Parts: sequence; structure tokens; C-alpha cells
Amino acid sequence: MSLKNAVKTENVNRVELEVEVDAATFEKAIDAAYRKMVKTIAIPGFRKGKAPRALIEKMYGVETFYEEAMNAVYPDALDAAIKESGYEFVEDKIDLDVVSVGKEGLVFKAVITVKPEVEIDGYLGLKAEKKDATVTDADVDAELANLQNRQSRLVAVEGRAAQLEDTVVFDFEGFVDDVAFEGGKGENYSLKLGSGQFIPGFEDQIVGKSVDEEFDVNVTFPEDYQATELAGKPAVFKCKLHEIKVRELPELNDDLAKDCSEFDTLDELKADTRKKLEEKKAADADNEYETELAKQLADLVKAEIPEAMYENAVNDQVNSFDQRLRMQGLDLNQYIQFTGMTMEDFRKNFRPQAELQTKVRLALEAIAKKENIEVTDEDIDAEYQKMAEMYQMEADKIKALINVEAIKADKAVEKAMTLVKENAKVKKPAAKKTAKKAKTEEKTEE
Repeated sequence: MSLKNAVKTENVNRVELEVEVDAATFEKAIDAAYRKMVKTIAIPGFRKGKAPRALIEKMYGVETFYEEAMNAVYPDALDAAIKESGYEFVEDKIDLDVVSVGKEGLVFKAVITVKPEVEIDGYLGLKAEKKDATVTDADVDAELANLQNRQSRLVAVEGRAAQLEDTVVFDFEGFVDDVAFEGGKGENYSLKLGSGQFIPGFEDQIVGKSVDEEFDVNVTFPEDYQATELAGKPAVFKCKLHEIKVRELPELNDDLAKDCSEFDTLDELKADTRKKLEEKKAADADNEYETELAKQLADLVKAEIPEAMYENAVNDQVNSFDQRLRMQGLDLNQYIQFTGMTMEDFRKNFRPQAELQTKVRLALEAIAKKENIEVTDEDIDAEYQKMAEMYQMEADKIKALINVEAIKADKAVEKAMTLVKENAKVKKPAAKKTAKKAKTEEKTEE
């Protein structure tokens, strides 16, 4: 099997390959087709499955087994030809045409979609803002306040009426035109006043009410309410208040540090909190900086990118989203049904990110090629080891699952991005104008 010729078509991303399957290989495929098909061929004087191949070919023609043989042999032949051509295949859509077939072998043409040729310049010396990653005392205090809130508990209060921010436990039943409606009843329902869980005006009317008090809440459903039979209609909810609760925070002290962390003192917990915030802020700032550089790289790409590459990227994102849903006990079809979207609309949401990712990948691959970036055996081994630790598997098993060429390509792209970052320039964030300064500038312009 070999590649006879490779020619670009009028579509710059479609290439026609002429592929030859030698006589010996094709003969083996024909013989395999005969052994498979003879079981279904009835010839007078022979039991089914026992008729000689020569006799079948004489009766029905030498081409009897050609189609089955061609279907069996062309995938491997095409794969070998694509590798030999040096092109990267990006789409399952293949146009096949048989040139010749017979005792001399098989020759066919296949038109495939390939990665585009990419031109890129100006990728060294890019400029992008990088956020300040300084962690302030206020940041640490806010994080510790979140910790307090997570460790808090609701406790009942007595001797006063309900206030905003309280959590109340109450019964309710809703009526429209003195008729109870479906879904309008609840018992021992827990609601934080001011949370906006109920329709506008409902929670405000519980403020000021006391435990064991029975009262009416009068509201009007919004015009765009999801239950159309209730939209725009006035309603009365008959309620009874059972409990009023407030959130009680634990003291911020050494005891709290011992209860919810590995540390014995609050000072140690604060120091660790600051360290983790610094690491997170630095990582977030670097990610945003890299994302901005990536967007600029995408704009530098000069290429006719085939639609198939964008669709492949969308498919990857949709499949990833589906996998996350399945981890939560849902699947993509259920999600589409719940949201009321069509699959087409759902896929459109991923299109902008898919286009960006495709362009950035092409840009970095082109940079790696242009800069002669090398990926060493040590780089590959380190990547396999990193993945083994991530997935808690032996490195050899990871090697069996993930092709070394894929690892090599990803590592080259990673090194290309490192090169871009090392040669980029950090812009200072634009200074915010004070109201006084802006007013002065306006007068100057006048």
C-alpha cells in the first residue's frame, strides 16, 4: 500500500490523495471476502459455504468479491497514505472514487479535509494587562468571615417580631379569586427574609409579624410569571408564623481554628489563608493575562480554517458538558428539555469559544514550527509522570492509553505559549479618573 500522488483541490483545505493497494494485499482481501461471503452463496451441486471461489467468479464474474474486499482494505490504505502525505486529517467526510481495480490491485482517490497552512507574525512583544495579585488584610478578613458563616448555625429568637435577614419558618396557602391554586401551599417552609425567593412584596409583608401570628399576604403575580394562568393576577396568601431564627456566628478565635482547620491558633490559620489567597490571586492573574495574550494570537492567525475544525471543537465542548451533567445524574437530552433550547441553539453557545480555541491552537502550532521548538524525551516522560499522578495510575498504563505524538504536540504548544509569555510586555492598568479630574479634562477640551 502506498501514496501515488497528493494534490490540493480548488478548496485550499481539501486534498486529493491517489492511493495504491498492491496486487498481493488486494488478493488477500479478496480471498478474505470470499471466505466471508461463500457462506451465503448457493451453487447447485455444492453444500452452502463449500463452493470453490473460481467457480463462483466464473458464474457471477471476477468482480463478485471486489466491493467487500475494497471496503476491508481501504481504511488502512488511506491511513497509511495520509501519514505518508504529511497532511493532518481533520474531518470524517471523505469523498472516494475508484480509479482501477483488478488482479493488478486497487487504485483509488480520496479527497480529505486537512489542517490549513498558517502564517503568523508579530507574536513576540505582545502587550497585555496583568492584574495586581496583592492580598490585603481586608481580603483575609473577608475569607475568614466566609469561614465563620460556613460554621454558623440558625438559632431561634423570642420576644421580637421578624426582621429582614431573619430566617422564618411558616405555613402558607395561596388563593386567587378565593380559590386555592396548585403549587401555592407549603408547611413549615424555611425562608430568609430579603432573599427574593418569593414574588415581589411577599417577604416584606412578613417583616413585623410575630411567632404564632396568623396573617394575610396580598401580592400580584408578575405579568411574565412562568405559570401563565397566574400571571398578572392578584393573590392572597394565608400564613401562620411558627419560628423566627437568626444566624449565629462562632467567635473568630483559636477554638474556631482548631475546629475547622489543621491549625491550633488563629494566627496560623490567618497566615495559611493569606498564603492560599496569594497563590489563587497570582494564578487567576496569570490565567487572565495568558487569556488576553491568546486572544491577540488568534487575531494574528492568517489561514483559511475549515468549518470542520470549529465543529470538532464544539463537539469536544458539548461532550465535556455532557460528562459533567452525567456526574450530577443528568444527561444532555434532559438538560436541553429542561432549558427549552434546541440542540442547535445549545451548540451555538459554544461556538465563540470553539473558534478562539481553534485559532489559538493553530497559532501556537505555527509558532512552535517557526521557532523550531523541540520536545525532548525528558519532556515527554515528565508529562506522562504528571498525568500518572493526576489520574493515580501507573505511567506505563498512561503511555498505553495516550499516544506519544499527542503528548509531543501538546508539549510543543505549551512551550510555544511559554515563549510568547516570556517575550510579552506587561501593561500597567489604566489609571481610573476621579470625577474631579474627568470634569477638568472636559473643560479643557471645550
